[in-house]
Amino acid sequence: MTAVPETSVVFLWHMHQPDYRDCLTGEYYFPWTYLHAIKDYTDMAGHLENNPGTKAVFNYVPILIEQLADYDQQLNAYLSKGDPVTDPLLGLLTTAERPEPGSERFAELLQKCTRANRERIIERFEPYQQLMSLYDNSITIAGGDRYFNQQYLTDMCVWYHLGWLGETIRRDNPTVEALQQQAFNYTAEHCRDLLQIIYSAISGIIPRHKKLAESGQAELITSPYAHPILPLLLDLNSTRDAMPAAPLPESPEYPGGEERAHWQMRHGLAVFKKHFGTAPKGCWASEGALSDATLRLLGEHGIEWSATGDSVLFNSLRGDGNHEASERIKHDPNSRHTAFQVGQDGVKVFFRDDGLSDKIGFEYANWHADDAVGDFVHHLENIAKAAPKDNHTVISIVMDGENAWEYYPENAWYFIDALYKKIEEHPFLVTRTYSEVLHPESDAATTNPISLEHLCAGSWVYGTFSTWIGDSEKNHAWDILCEAKRAYDHVVSSGKLNDEQVNEASLQLALCEGSDWFWWFGDYNPSDSVRDFDRLFRQHISNLYTSLGLVPPESLNTPISIGSGAPANGGVMRQGHQ
Repeated sequence: MTAVPETSVVFLWHMHQPDYRDCLTGEYYFPWTYLHAIKDYTDMAGHLENNPGTKAVFNYVPILIEQLADYDQQLNAYLSKGDPVTDPLLGLLTTAERPEPGSERFAELLQKCTRANRERIIERFEPYQQLMSLYDNSITIAGGDRYFNQQYLTDMCVWYHLGWLGETIRRDNPTVEALQQQAFNYTAEHCRDLLQIIYSAISGIIPRHKKLAESGQAELITSPYAHPILPLLLDLNSTRDAMPAAPLPESPEYPGGEERAHWQMRHGLAVFKKHFGTAPKGCWASEGALSDATLRLLGEHGIEWSATGDSVLFNSLRGDGNHEASERIKHDPNSRHTAFQVGQDGVKVFFRDDGLSDKIGFEYANWHADDAVGDFVHHLENIAKAAPKDNHTVISIVMDGENAWEYYPENAWYFIDALYKKIEEHPFLVTRTYSEVLHPESDAATTNPISLEHLCAGSWVYGTFSTWIGDSEKNHAWDILCEAKRAYDHVVSSGKLNDEQVNEASLQLALCEGSDWFWWFGDYNPSDSVRDFDRLFRQHISNLYTSLGLVPPESLNTPISIGSGAPANGGVMRQGHQ
């Protein structure tokens, strides 16, 4: 029997949240950044620490890094000096004044304490489930929340945060166990204990990942600063590479898009280096959105490799100039599991296995962990056995490192741990990082990348940009952004702003350019999420006008999108293939 050559498996976990702050007031509108920090970023580091024979790549978006640093500073200032916390939900665990029961603010904060996975988080803990039953009954009565008191709000808030804690914290911390045993009637002292746990978790995220990188167990990479779709900043018409008939915004281009794309890269790399101490070799261009022009831009900023979905590869293989690669992969489909060279640029590209990545994101959550791991490793083995022997095979698993796990029992604790251990013990599957497989002196080096003359512009979602542009609501949002950018250009070029004001306006513009707002526009998304992100996009745009000394247009008071759908996993993730 022919021995199977050693095969590299690369896990790239993408960590990203947009800026949920109102940058003019500093207040956080939504708590998702710190909640994913205490649940997912801590657990993902913990799983790697508990399995020292496993390697992985982590992508931390710069705007997320800055928010983590902000929460770190705020919690430290509160715990040491009593300074206020600007996240209203987190503030319920402090001694700050509470809203009156029956008030709009009380109802809003109480409702936020219900936004957790009902099956995996709320129903897991009997006291939390009992509190939720009371809430469920109250919303059937107009003004029902007026019958609640401050203790009920405190208990709901404590359980909300206990439910969102990662398993690496829950299983190792006796204070968490004591808080769970308390069940009800939490005091200010209990809340402070919980805040200390949250602070310790958030403050440890960057140092723990740095330590993993320094040991060689992890590779840390980043994205453009505020997670914009770079190909669309560079050329809105790149949409039609993969969708020739797609309707486009009225604006023919994003004004000054190339300059803004370079700004997003420069500023993002500076933020990453400030917090992690080194420059990344890789870049997950936001949403895996790549084009020929984007790859050239990444190369100009010193990036050595990037990645995207395999639908981009399949679309590219149909293009002119890629006949040789197309025939090679048609003859041997598993040869696609390697590095690719696009044109003459130095940036290498890896294409994720969409099918395997989506099995983790959408299928395995309802399997027994051992069965899921066995099925997954079996697929890896089949690829390794069938792959060509003349070049080192690299199987790419690239996916969201935060949103999938709440759909698994106990935050995927059993699945991820068993998966890492299974591959650690495997005779020919080996986890590696992308920089490791590209290093010429590595035994695992991919020495003969497949050449592509042209890359069909697209993202990891369906191989297109349809998630961010091409329908009426998304296009309308682009027109709003383009109009605001023209106002920015006019004011900045007039010389009316000093350097500090220009910098503040540029940062605010960057937030408006992020991908997340466009992701959520559309009827196929749930109305609650659409409402939240629609509101925040319009607030960011309004703040941009204010930072420029202009009056925001009245049109910004009108919602762009409503939403009415019920997509898988609440719409926070998409599958690679339609």
